[in-house]
Amino acid sequence: MHRSEPARPGVFRSVLLFLLVSALSGALVAGLALPLAGLAGVTTQTAHNTVQFLPQDLAIPASQQKTVIQAADGSLIATLYKENRTEVPLKAINPIMRKAIVAIEDDRFYEHGALDAKGTLRALLRNQTAGGVSQGGSSITQQYVKLSLIAKAKSPEERAAATADTYERKFAELRYAIAVEQKVSKDEILHRYLNLAFFGGRSYGVEAAARHYFGVPASKLNLPQAALLAGLVKNPVGYDPSDNPKRAKDRRDTVLARMRDLGIITGKQARAAMRTAVIDPRKVQVVPNGCANSKYPFFCDYVVAKLKENPVFGRTKEDRENYIQTAGLTIRTSLDPKMQAAAQSSIDKHSKPTDQAVAAITVVEPTTGLVKAMAQSKPYGFKKNQTAYNYNVEKSYPGGFGGFQNGSTMKTFTIAAAIQKGVPLNYRINSPQVLDLSGQEFKTCKGVASDENYVPKNSTRTVPDPSMIDAARASTNTYFLQLSQQVGLCPIATLAARMGMRDAQTEKPLEQVPSMTLGSAGLITPMMMASAYATFAARGVFCNPHVVTAVASVRGKTIATPGRSCKPVMTPQVADGVNYVLNKVMEPGGTGSKMKFGRSDLAGKTGTTDENKAVWFAGYSSKYAAASVVADATPPAKNLIGQVLNGKKLRDASGSGTAGPIWEATMRGILAGLPSSKFVQPDEKTIRGNVKDLPMVKGMTPEQATAALVALGFKVSVSDTLVDSDAVSGTVAYTSPRTEDGALPGAMVTLWLSNGSKAPPPTSPPPT
Repeated sequence: MHRSEPARPGVFRSVLLFLLVSALSGALVAGLALPLAGLAGVTTQTAHNTVQFLPQDLAIPASQQKTVIQAADGSLIATLYKENRTEVPLKAINPIMRKAIVAIEDDRFYEHGALDAKGTLRALLRNQTAGGVSQGGSSITQQYVKLSLIAKAKSPEERAAATADTYERKFAELRYAIAVEQKVSKDEILHRYLNLAFFGGRSYGVEAAARHYFGVPASKLNLPQAALLAGLVKNPVGYDPSDNPKRAKDRRDTVLARMRDLGIITGKQARAAMRTAVIDPRKVQVVPNGCANSKYPFFCDYVVAKLKENPVFGRTKEDRENYIQTAGLTIRTSLDPKMQAAAQSSIDKHSKPTDQAVAAITVVEPTTGLVKAMAQSKPYGFKKNQTAYNYNVEKSYPGGFGGFQNGSTMKTFTIAAAIQKGVPLNYRINSPQVLDLSGQEFKTCKGVASDENYVPKNSTRTVPDPSMIDAARASTNTYFLQLSQQVGLCPIATLAARMGMRDAQTEKPLEQVPSMTLGSAGLITPMMMASAYATFAARGVFCNPHVVTAVASVRGKTIATPGRSCKPVMTPQVADGVNYVLNKVMEPGGTGSKMKFGRSDLAGKTGTTDENKAVWFAGYSSKYAAASVVADATPPAKNLIGQVLNGKKLRDASGSGTAGPIWEATMRGILAGLPSSKFVQPDEKTIRGNVKDLPMVKGMTPEQATAALVALGFKVSVSDTLVDSDAVSGTVAYTSPRTEDGALPGAMVTLWLSNGSKAPPPTSPPPT
């Protein structure tokens, strides 16, 4: 044997050294659950080094507590946790619970210091006699230290080290326990222990356990209930009363007997408690965990995604996720359960989970951006007729489907851009049923766009020479295509972007293509559409969608979170003009007339995409805005006609007849009982616009008219179609826009030539 290596002491000597070091340290012994033979491997040097060089202060992290997400009225949306725990002060724990846990785990807890030598020796001897672990000798302080070290572990390796059955780990707990006993009162140690211990049933801490097993707070626990919980900490799974009622009763009765033997309760009290049922299964409460178990899973997921964007909760998304699940936060959200119920009721009335097509709607509050409701036809899940897709939000959010083409709801942005440029509300453009725009240029932010083979048509009929209001009411495609060409795609795209519109799949700006005003520029979500339309209701103020209204720490302190983000994107007068036009859509004869109800002013726009793959209705009052969609969500999307909606095959699909009723029933439910509201009427300048006068060119030859118009800065095109007119055949019958309406500076003016059908016959010269 080398001189430098100390001689290995025998078992008895090891025991004495272990106890001596512990006693001299004023600590409690930790090698309690190991058989006595295991001590042979521990040298005096090991014991000395382990104790000598360990830090004395135990850095105890805050215990993990459950986070709750609430609706705007404070009702529960979801609970998030890794450990279901609610900390309570010691005074909120019934004294009988405190006595029960001390009786069974460490009956001399208030008498010994850091070491209960009597209990330790008793455990060592019994373990040696049994040849294994039959009794633990760890005191409540030691158990608290061990639980704290486990809670502190951040990785599987650290957790394994915190639970390793080695004397090094036991000595480490010993030294930490010394520091705890020196700095913390016995009551505080017991308080921390009861809040930290695992009681089974996914319940950490006595408060969560009391509510789980008995449906009462810890302050209301009675004797048999307290005895059951006290008995669980030794083996929470093995003694779980839900799974092992007999073992749980035996363990509970052991606790009661111990309390009787110690004189804490009388024999009569013990016998009476032993006769009670262990638990009432009807009162067992399981706390659902996560958004999947929420009543509003899609909204909940969206809220959590928004929380993870907030750097105040951590540097990385992983850090934020961990903090959100463990910090015991109270998160108040924008969701209004009554409005949500109205939206879901409407969805359920007009669609079914078994449908081929899907339906969705989002409701937003103007001036705040608060998302009040979010509903869809497919419920959350992974079974047949369920989905994990949220059809209301962008793909960038977990489960976000990523939108649909929005059809003619896009025309509203063209209306807004036109009014912003001074186009009058009665601005007329000749709008044939079919319009050949092949090769025609549309000015964009970066140049021009054109389509070499583009011959769009109208899906509805209106007067041949509609005003902006007429065209909006009938959703006249050829009118808005020409209007967008005159206004330019750049102002439309810019305004739409400022109102939150972008491609919901790629997050890129909407494409500036000739058909942009018909809704082919990108994929849009109901959330985006409702928020954008809310801008008009708010008289030009756009607010980003907002769902998290307040966050409080476990101690009730407010945690700073991003607030409402609102900014004006157009003048109130422009918004008033849009509201006036879209309000007319809701009047008799307009495509939205079926959705009009009540005494409040309403405004809205229908939308139907190419081949009816998606149909929309977006609209608002001055109080709330909503956007509903019905679409084929199975790629590649197909025509809705022939697909099943609400249990029936669709024979027709339109914004007014298919998506509109969902919007109408939702808004009717939301606005019921609220005071009626009116839009601000547009001023005279907005109605009349700010256009440039057009010269009178009727009766001129095309060449003469072109020269006159070009001289004033206008562009000129000549229609190939001859029209009925009293002008001489081949001369100008009228222009589009009309001479009396004027035109935007630099706009394209179309000359319509007369076929001479109404021209008076030439007069005969007088007889000579």
